Amino acid sequence: MVMAGDFRKGVTVEIDGQVWTIVDFQHVKPGKGAAFVRTKIKNIMTGAVLERTFNPSDKVPKAHVERKDMQYLYNDGELYYFMDVETYEQIPLNHNQVEEAINFVTENMNVQIKFFKGEPFSVEPPNFVELEITQTDPGFKGDTATGATKPATLETGYVVNVPLFVNQNDRIRVDTRTGEYMERV
Repeated sequence: MVMAGDFRKGVTVEIDGQVWTIVDFQHVKPGKGAAFVRTKIKNIMTGAVLERTFNPSDKVPKAHVERKDMQYLYNDGELYYFMDVETYEQIPLNHNQVEEAINFVTENMNVQIKFFKGEPFSVEPPNFVELEITQTDPGFKGDTATGATKPATLETGYVVNVPLFVNQNDRIRVDTRTGEYMERV
């Protein structure tokens, strides 16, 4: 059991027979009345997102989620194929299951896939990935304003803001949790 006061992003819980993951939470202490926890929860199977409030002392059963290391193989246009690195079994996932994780995953990259009762529902890329920049405008000498950035398209198609000194074909490290540029590799 998890107390609502201990909710964190990514925690999976069972509510009304459904499995939900905490997308966002906020502890609220109004000037009048009792404190409460405002959450945004997402159903892992249907993708539905709800906002719900809990009393901080409410207890909710924690859902047992299995994680497996798998390798991303390819995309056939509709489905994304992943292979279990131990059994070599392949599983197809649709876009709703891979969501924004696919913005940071290249072919043959290892990721973690979350399962609930044998059904895959989410892909978790490594926290930091190294990707190549396929397109960006060149930085010009004299464009040295503090903290100036420009958009750059990565090999996965994701667009990230990078400093002016980063050029096309450079490899950069990206934080997959925030989607932000970390450093040039």
